[in-house]
Amino acid sequence: MTLGRREFMALCGLSLGAAALRAAKPDAKRPNLLLVFPDQMRAQAQGFMGMDRVRTPVLDAFAAQSRVFTQAISNYPVCSPFRAILMSGALPKVSGVVGNCRSTEQWTGPELRKDIRCWSDVLADAGYDLCYIGKWHLDAPHRPWLNCANNRGETKWNEWCPPSRRHGFAKWYAYGTYDHHLRPLYWDTDAPREAFRYVDAWGPEHEAGRAEAFLKETRGPFALVVSMNPPHTPYDAVPARFRESYREAFGATPAENLTAGDVPPPETHGGRFYRSNIRDYLSAVEGVDAAFGRILKALRESGHEDDTVVVFCSDHGSCLGAHGLEAKNNFYEESVRIPCMIRWPGKIAPAMDGGLTDAFDLAPTLLGLLGQPIPETMAGRNLAPYLLGEAPADLTEARLYMRMGGDGWDFPDGGQLPLEARCDTVLPASEDYGWRGLRDARYTFAVSYPKPGQPIGAVLHDRRTDPKQQTNLAAKRPELTAAFRAALKKRLEAIGDPFAGIL
Repeated sequence: MTLGRREFMALCGLSLGAAALRAAKPDAKRPNLLLVFPDQMRAQAQGFMGMDRVRTPVLDAFAAQSRVFTQAISNYPVCSPFRAILMSGALPKVSGVVGNCRSTEQWTGPELRKDIRCWSDVLADAGYDLCYIGKWHLDAPHRPWLNCANNRGETKWNEWCPPSRRHGFAKWYAYGTYDHHLRPLYWDTDAPREAFRYVDAWGPEHEAGRAEAFLKETRGPFALVVSMNPPHTPYDAVPARFRESYREAFGATPAENLTAGDVPPPETHGGRFYRSNIRDYLSAVEGVDAAFGRILKALRESGHEDDTVVVFCSDHGSCLGAHGLEAKNNFYEESVRIPCMIRWPGKIAPAMDGGLTDAFDLAPTLLGLLGQPIPETMAGRNLAPYLLGEAPADLTEARLYMRMGGDGWDFPDGGQLPLEARCDTVLPASEDYGWRGLRDARYTFAVSYPKPGQPIGAVLHDRRTDPKQQTNLAAKRPELTAAFRAALKKRLEAIGDPFAGIL
């Protein structure tokens, strides 16, 4: 699948006149990059957002120094697809990551293309000292299966990343995906596939220590990624001191008052899941906040604070039982909204920015801020000139999001609302099914088509009048539904997505 700049621009609702945003002035000082992103941390779980009752003093202080995109979303809110977008900036079918990187006894899953050019490849060619720490999750497990806990079920998750697939990262302390946060495993830079080692420490704290060591040693220019697994499940795999600290602060607070989002009744599955996990989830967020603080302190002590672009974001959120759903990969705010903060002292003016942004914007913007060329395969916008105050940007266009795969989506509020009685359109591949949607400043719209012969489902939420997304307006607002459907079709046609054929 080959897409040109015109198609990529259309993905983001841009005209070709916006191409000027793709080039930023090179900076002679060779700025550094520090990217920290925990897994499954929703935007609402930041104290300054006023949504979840959580203590995040480091993030609150960092927000006051940063450009905070309060409406940033994950275009594909699940682990591997977001990570592929973050690294390559490319559409899922272009990067090769159309779903989570996992395999079964009968099937080898997707993985990030070895030959696609990521922002890290560009920086490696420019002489940057690149280091990756933590969760990678962009390789497909293969036989013989690695002997670790995440690979002992029918689905295999964890895999070693060989040096040839590390996209420029010469220093490596990472794993594929491994969810035992209190005893994680890692591969060192030169370790062969069978030589991973376990560490008796909580993942974020251990990784903060490795980041501190790198920042003391590097001479720069550098790019450091710290990819933490928590607050991903299991939520209770968090040190006792964070759980106790959280309970001291909010222990007497009823679970219903721990978030401003949707909280299902206690007798429902979602309600029971929420009440069983919300405190541990927020405890893990507090622990991530503390680990981030250690990394920022090390950056300051290294003398690189003023010449380093620092980005804090996450791959997706978690419903935690809201809307009857346990986790992510859906169109609800708890799933698609992500933290997204960018700090560069003296260069980027701090502000709360409500402009509509998404994961596709990250890779080209990072390269733009560092004054580096942007590969044509990157689908998003370079917002560096906007962040640096050099050029305006239109941040009002609805953002595209998706879930790829034949399971589609059974909209929970009243079942599927069919746009047609049934649809017999046959799409080219299994990943062309699923759902696609648009999210603008007010509305969330999504369409589902799980397989031929099934109805086309639709959902439309007005988040201004229904912030908890309880009421599906797709049937009640047919004209608005038709307008969103037409806009989605146009957007999908522009990027060559076969899903457009059912709209």
